[in-house]
Amino acid sequence: MKTKLLYLVTEDWFFLSHRLPLARAAKEAGYDVIVVTRVDQGGQKILDEGFRLVPVEFSRSHAKPIRDFLTLLTIIRIYFQQKPDLVHHVALKPVVYGSIASMVTRIPVTVNALTGLGFVFSSSKKKAFLLRSIIKPVLKWFLSRKSAWVIVQNPDDQRLLINEKMVRKEKLFLIKGSGVDPEVYYPGSEQHEAINVILTGRMLRDKGVIEFVEAAKIILRSGANARFILIGDIDPESPSSLTREELTSWVESGVVEWLGYRKDMPELLRNSDIVCLPSFYGEGVPKSLIEAAACGKPIVTTDAPGCREIVRDGVNGFLVPVRNVEALAKAIQTLLDDPGLREMMGKKGREMVIKEFTEEKVITETLSLYKKALGQREQ
Repeated sequence: MKTKLLYLVTEDWFFLSHRLPLARAAKEAGYDVIVVTRVDQGGQKILDEGFRLVPVEFSRSHAKPIRDFLTLLTIIRIYFQQKPDLVHHVALKPVVYGSIASMVTRIPVTVNALTGLGFVFSSSKKKAFLLRSIIKPVLKWFLSRKSAWVIVQNPDDQRLLINEKMVRKEKLFLIKGSGVDPEVYYPGSEQHEAINVILTGRMLRDKGVIEFVEAAKIILRSGANARFILIGDIDPESPSSLTREELTSWVESGVVEWLGYRKDMPELLRNSDIVCLPSFYGEGVPKSLIEAAACGKPIVTTDAPGCREIVRDGVNGFLVPVRNVEALAKAIQTLLDDPGLREMMGKKGREMVIKEFTEEKVITETLSLYKKALGQREQ
């Protein structure tokens, strides 16, 4: 009988963009793969992959307790019905809800993937502080259970969990991001008149979108021949989301272009010159930056957890202080002025991805963790 592996993810698009290659590899390795997620437009694609799909109405908002409680009850029911041998929870809310469901239904093995510690752990807002005071002891209880294994994406999160004694060291694994296929994301040459500076990701304040726009204003006032382009959609369920009106006003003022959500990211990255992410979100390792480096693009990002894992300052890009618009503008301007530096940094970034951040490496390390966790259960 095949080992049942269940993925619990908030959104179908996130599963497809961040966990599909892993799930494919698990299926090829003999696992019976079940995907539990909120279904929007990606349901048929998940089914076409040969996975079983179980819809659940996830809310990523922190202000809907009744809906969240009903979601928790649904997850418990699904775990009772599916009886998985191993569950892989992806991101903070699935880790919390999935861990409760696993305890109630006595799931043998749980793998809890913390893809960065996000708004709750990174924000200084009062709401985040209150949530943090509640979640930390709860998370410690879940992550320290005998059946629990934990994945983090960067050493900062690894140190935090160890220093707070939230996880036993032997149950904590550092796996850097979700990886990238370097055969899909590969370099392209600069063949356009203006220099394209892009920011890709959800349009969140905590991703540094406002700082990017302010830096663009500074640079454009100096007469630079550059285009500043935002790629990604708003996220109304995030407390950090920008509004469509805010983005439209920046576009109308001529500071930035906003392309919204796009499916042709490899091509867009190849046609860019500089990739920027001034995030203070509490990232794991941003997939957008791994993709940018794979495409041979120099990166400007913040000296913050997760972001600094994919950028070596002065080697394949620049690290700037969080929320420092002047430093951000200066770093971008340095790259605008020096095409040779852009090319050199792009090559170094591509080399780094091939060595540390491929899908193949992430898949191998994760499947090895599954095998180890299941093996210990059987001993």
